[in-house]
Amino acid sequence: MQLPSTFIEIAAILALAALLGALGQKLRQPLIIMFMAAGILAGPAGLGIIASHGSIELLAHIGIALLLFIVGLNLDIHLIRTTGPVALATGLGQIVFTSLFGLFIALGLGLDLVNALYVAIALTFSSTIIIVKLLSDKNELDSLHGQIAIGFLIVQDIAAIIALVVLTTLGARTAAVSPLASVLIIAGKFLGFLALVVFLAWKVIPRLARRLAASQEMLTLFAVAWAVILGAAGELLGFSKEIGAFLAGVSLASTEYREALGTRLAGLRDFLLLFFFIDLGSRLDLSMVGSQALPAALLSLFVLVGNPLVVMVIMGLMGYRRRTGFLAGLTVAQISEFSLIVAAMGLGLGHILPGTMGLITLVGVATIFVSTYMILYSGRLYDLLSPALRVFERRDPHRESASDSLRDTGIIDVILVGLGRYGSGLAENLLQRGRTVLGIDFDPDSLQKWRDRGMSVLFGDMTDPDICGQLPLGKARWVVGTTRIRELNLLMLQKLARCGYAGRVALTAANQEEAVAFERAGADIVFRPYADAAEQAVDDLSDAMDMLPEQVDWPVSFREVRIPATAAAAGRAVRDILMRAETGVSILAVSRAGRAHYDPGPDFQVFPGDRLVIVGTNEQLQRAEDILTLPPEGEGPGGSERFVIAELDVVAGERVAGRTLAELSFRQYYGVTVIGIRRGERRILTPGPDERLVAGDRLVVIGSAGAVADLCRGKLNEELRPHGDSCAIRRGGDGEEES
Repeated sequence: MQLPSTFIEIAAILALAALLGALGQKLRQPLIIMFMAAGILAGPAGLGIIASHGSIELLAHIGIALLLFIVGLNLDIHLIRTTGPVALATGLGQIVFTSLFGLFIALGLGLDLVNALYVAIALTFSSTIIIVKLLSDKNELDSLHGQIAIGFLIVQDIAAIIALVVLTTLGARTAAVSPLASVLIIAGKFLGFLALVVFLAWKVIPRLARRLAASQEMLTLFAVAWAVILGAAGELLGFSKEIGAFLAGVSLASTEYREALGTRLAGLRDFLLLFFFIDLGSRLDLSMVGSQALPAALLSLFVLVGNPLVVMVIMGLMGYRRRTGFLAGLTVAQISEFSLIVAAMGLGLGHILPGTMGLITLVGVATIFVSTYMILYSGRLYDLLSPALRVFERRDPHRESASDSLRDTGIIDVILVGLGRYGSGLAENLLQRGRTVLGIDFDPDSLQKWRDRGMSVLFGDMTDPDICGQLPLGKARWVVGTTRIRELNLLMLQKLARCGYAGRVALTAANQEEAVAFERAGADIVFRPYADAAEQAVDDLSDAMDMLPEQVDWPVSFREVRIPATAAAAGRAVRDILMRAETGVSILAVSRAGRAHYDPGPDFQVFPGDRLVIVGTNEQLQRAEDILTLPPEGEGPGGSERFVIAELDVVAGERVAGRTLAELSFRQYYGVTVIGIRRGERRILTPGPDERLVAGDRLVVIGSAGAVADLCRGKLNEELRPHGDSCAIRRGGDGEEES
């Protein structure tokens, strides 16, 4: 279908890509796959929209150049060092394995040596852009397997650049020049080019970037121009534009603007890479699929299975758990954009036949398509294959077990799953209140931080089928999940149920819909950080607007103090705090749940979370804040009395039997609440105030430990006796009993 102009053609292609992308979102399919499908549909095998191949190829090349520029921009040699020798070992090991066995398979398929070499090289490299995108979407970039994967992908990127240099050398050689001289000439050009870039990166680029940083637009324009200029220089010197763009990124990697540039260019890169995937799909000649189907299937199976296997073998021998090796291995189960660049260069140089280019393209499409789903559903895939993968794990996976710091501390108050920003905040406050916490995460840096703080930590995550054997769930009162990913939270609930966990679970929701879903699935508490923080922020702002004076012509200051739950002032009346007597500071107002209480009287009770507006001199205010926020003397964190549950029998008599709960006023007189009644085989849940008690009833009550203990000892009423020989007090939240 011939369109009137190139502009209309590109508009139609973008419209088709947007339509298929929206369909992919609806069907929860990866956008990469949908963009490739758009290319196939727009290409000669489909609607035939694409006629201006040169324009689309140009946009695709610019996208690839920007991709390599950002790869160079983010090149961090420290990352390879921090992930240890595993990145280098797996990167080089996978390259050697894939290239050798790929060469033998290609030769076995009847290809000549040169074409087989190109196929072997193409099978070697994995897609950095696809892996980074998928790991980022799954929030696994900071995980151990994510860091290792990024490490060996960088090793592959460096090897790919070397391969491009070698191929460029072969392409630039003429008949009048010997092969050795050609190699030396190209190597000399490359070393000179590299030396110039290093000099500019050392002396010129940082100063120029600082001058341009005053305008973000100019800094971004400079970065793109620098990438294109060095790309053009690389092409003029006989290399490729991709090598020049990569070195341009490396030259800016040491500046403080690398993160900002990477962020600002990511959108442009993704837009231009859209044309790369469309170009990739459009080049798939369905007419040769029949003849290339079997070779492509064999090579694709080799990449999809062989590459992960070699990574798992190497990582298993180096002391990593099979799950880490499996998840890292899946990231090399496809061939990359580098592979297609290498194949296109070989076709342009006349080294390979169009059929070989089609074969590599078909393998690329197939492996990218299948591996995308393998990575997205890696957890389920591991659950299925976990028993068979035991051969890839040493008896003592020391590199990961060394990260664990489990100590036998008896009862664990909280198993905290996830030590990110929100999880770390929860851990900090739990430790301040004297709670026993076991932290779980797959980020080695987070584990090390809390291990240094003396907290027990464990490397892993709740999606691991073997997590039941690693966690002391029988000693845990609570399991708290801090991730805001719906599927992972629901999976964690299912996993805990299968593990036989009998304690309580708290989850973190991103919105009200998720909160309702988690409660229905069995969560005891659901946190909503965004909603809670927004509500508190609005309260703070409203209080500041309404209660803090704009200007005061007097040497006094105002301060808002929030009462923490651990403060000695929490739960006390204003007169008992003795703040005015000790500091001379007055309480002007108290904000509670969005409502302001002005000029509170001496009997006004202060509760945790209240925000007090106080007035005085700066010195007085500091002393007053200490009084309001410090914990009680002689009482450590977490020393507050907790609720307990007990069962009491009602015996015949006049004071209790025959009277209603309202007449007995349990809550007012006894300090406990009746939450249930056992009457023979009948259970009355949450009885109302008109419920009349009869002799033989068994009351289930909840209250403070002291109040329930008084009832159990019969101090308040002889007609209420402990059920059985002793009063079994079940502490709220931990399942323990004591007599």
